[in-house]
Amino acid sequence: MIDLRSDTVTGPTPAMRQAIAGAVVGDAVIDVDPTVDRLEKMTAEILGKEAAVFMPSGSMTNQVGIRVHCDRGSEFLCEADCHIYHYEQGAFAQLSGLVAHTVAGTGGVLTVDQLRPHIRPVNDHMVRTRLVCLENTHNRWGGRIQPQENVLAICQWAAENDLRTHLDGARLWNAAVATGISESELAAPFDSVSVCFSKGLGAPVGSALAGSAAFIAEAKRTRKLFGGAMRQAGMIAAGAVHALEHHRARLADDHAAATRLGDACRQCESLSIRGDRVDTNIVVVEIDTAWGTADQMTKQLFQNGIDCFAIGPQAVRFVTHLDVSESEIESACRIIRTIAETPASVTA
Repeated sequence: MIDLRSDTVTGPTPAMRQAIAGAVVGDAVIDVDPTVDRLEKMTAEILGKEAAVFMPSGSMTNQVGIRVHCDRGSEFLCEADCHIYHYEQGAFAQLSGLVAHTVAGTGGVLTVDQLRPHIRPVNDHMVRTRLVCLENTHNRWGGRIQPQENVLAICQWAAENDLRTHLDGARLWNAAVATGISESELAAPFDSVSVCFSKGLGAPVGSALAGSAAFIAEAKRTRKLFGGAMRQAGMIAAGAVHALEHHRARLADDHAAATRLGDACRQCESLSIRGDRVDTNIVVVEIDTAWGTADQMTKQLFQNGIDCFAIGPQAVRFVTHLDVSESEIESACRIIRTIAETPASVTA
C-alpha cells in the first residue's frame, strides 16, 4: 500500500530509533529533561525567538498560544479554511471561551485589506478582537505558502492596532525549504509560532510553541492546565532533535514528489488541482462531478494500492513524505491516471 494520507504516517528511521534509544532523560515537569531542554533551545534558535516549549501535538501548541494571547470572551481573526478552525474541535471555544472570526482568503491566502474591516469597535455590545492567526503552509489549500509580503503587511497592521499575531507553522519547515527563506525570517513578524516535528520531519511525536521568554513562561502554565506536561519526554524529544538535524533539507524531495503527482493529475480531464498550484508536499485534487465523488475515488484508489483521504465531497488529498519512494510515486501517478480515465459509474 502506498500511503499518501498524511506526512504524519512516517515511521522513525533506523538512525532516529538509535537516537531515541540513547536519549538522556530527566523529569521535565519537576526539574529538567536534558534532551527536551536541548530541543526547546534548538527550536527557539532556528525560529529566532527567545524561548520555546515542547508539547505533544500541534493542536495543543496552537490552543495554548491562542489562550495566552487572548482574554476569555474575546475573538481572533483567522482564514476560513485554516487548521485551527477546521480540525481542532473548536477547542478555542471549549477550553478558553474564545470566538473565531473567519475571513475567506484567496487560495488560503489573506491580505491586510481583507482583515481591516474586522476589528470590532470598542463597544459594550461587542466581543473584543485580540489576535490574528495565519497558517503557513496552508493544509486545506494544498500546502500553500503564504507570500511573505502579505505576512509582513498583516503583522505590521496588527501591531499598529494592538493585536497579537500567532503563526500555525506546523509545516513551516516546508515553506522554508521551498522558498529559500529561513525559518527565522518567516517567523520573525509573529508574536508566537507553532511548529510540528511529526509531519514532514518524520519524528514520532511532538510540536513546539515559540515566542518571548515571558510568553513561553505563561504557555508552560497553560500546557500544564491542558494536561500536556510530560515527565521523561526526552525519549520522544530525541526523535525531534534528530529530525531537526537531519531531515529538514530532504523536504525538497517530498516537494518534487508532490509536483510529479500534481502533473499526473493535470493530465486527467476529470481532475484539477485546488488553486492550480503545488507549492510543497500536499496535493489537493478536485474531482469533476461527471466522474463521481471523492469517496468513490478514494475507494478505487485503495483497491488499487493507494491510501489517501477525501477532504470534501469532491476533493481528495495526497501528501508525500520520507516513507514514499520515487518508484512508489511513479506507480501512484500511473494508478491515478488509470482510475481517472473511467467514470466511477462505469466501474461500479
